[in-house]
Amino acid sequence: MNEKTAKLITMLQLQTEMNGWVHEDWANKGFEWYRAIWIEASEMLEHYGWKWWKHQQPDLAQVKLEVIDIVHFMLSQELTDGRPHADIAHEIAVALETPRATDDLKNTIELLALETLQNKCAPFDIIAGLMQQLDMEFDELYERYVGKNVLNIFRQDNGYKTGEYIKQWNGREDNEYLEDILAELNVNSGSYREDVYASLASRYSGV
Repeated sequence: MNEKTAKLITMLQLQTEMNGWVHEDWANKGFEWYRAIWIEASEMLEHYGWKWWKHQQPDLAQVKLEVIDIVHFMLSQELTDGRPHADIAHEIAVALETPRATDDLKNTIELLALETLQNKCAPFDIIAGLMQQLDMEFDELYERYVGKNVLNIFRQDNGYKTGEYIKQWNGREDNEYLEDILAELNVNSGSYREDVYASLASRYSGV
């Protein structure tokens, strides 16, 4: 098993755990993952900018965050049929090696939305195309995915669903602290996930 497939298995495990927070029987609830994907694609287009009647500067950091959010839903869709994580990871790894894109990022975003709507699928080859156009390597995808997933779980562990969680820490959002943490940690460490969680907990303890 290569490193990319191993990391994809970790992502699938994290996604399974996160979905369990939403509903214990999430895989059988018929959630419309495809709908979440194309809605997030439209938000990505907003962050990139498409309005010809006003000046817009692409917010590439937010565009990348939308890629991460979309991957959460795409992984969820792939997980619903109960296949082994290793099999799903292998298929995704193959798709990521064959990027598909148009000659313009805006059109690639629309291609993602179109195919998701038409086929109710998770086109990882188009995600690979977007990553290529954004100069986003797989390790960056993995780093940001694990970080956001761990943050989501951390929020749940600290009362997000009941309204007890504090999102602003000393004048900064938890997402901003997460960016600091990701810059400090080694994405290739075997304890990366645990290190992210521990760093969040350390910072949150003083709130």
